[in-house]
Amino acid sequence: MQSQATYNYKVVRQFAVMTVVWGIVGMLVGVIIAAQLVWPELNVHEWLSYGRLRPLHTNAVIFAFGGCAPFATYCGAAHQPCAAVRPALAVFHLLGLAVDRAGGACSPLGFTTAKEYAELEWPIDILITLVWVSYAVVFFGTIIKRKVSHIYVANWFFGGFILTVAVLHLVNSAEIPVFAAGVLTPKSYSAYAGVQDAMVQWWYGHNAVGFFSTAGFLV
Repeated sequence: MQSQATYNYKVVRQFAVMTVVWGIVGMLVGVIIAAQLVWPELNVHEWLSYGRLRPLHTNAVIFAFGGCAPFATYCGAAHQPCAAVRPALAVFHLLGLAVDRAGGACSPLGFTTAKEYAELEWPIDILITLVWVSYAVVFFGTIIKRKVSHIYVANWFFGGFILTVAVLHLVNSAEIPVFAAGVLTPKSYSAYAGVQDAMVQWWYGHNAVGFFSTAGFLV
């Protein structure tokens, strides 16, 4: 029987710690913007205004805090029923998640797509894609190299969660970068227009909440 000492619990602890850190950061920003609704005078600067801070709050709470928690659960639970050791790529997933969520700090500078829950511009969207691919490789790689024939039922839900969120992100984040004076900028415009853009956005918004913020935790 495989010894528990062979499992990589370090990355589990790291995800758990970052869950707490992002929870504190995101909820603190939430308290600030809630106070700004009551006391408008707290909008002391355009970079610290409600409109600039809300995307920072939603990204930190939903995708950073709300992401690290199920990732910690997955890294702590999925590999043991498979009797397979967590690879080092899980650490890249942790670091990449921290970097792309920190990219949400660009919102106070006014760099957003203006899509709720998907405000980050295309360079950060590409990093999110790479991070999600690394997560998928870690997960499905663990399933492939498992040392037991049975696949624990939660892993089926994790797999569905990974694939569905990937489709949501790729479709909703389809953007065309903006060139200014022949120079590539971090700004972009949606690949869709009008009603189609709005429909895609809320197809994404509702399902992001349903799968990322619900399924990940229920599993």
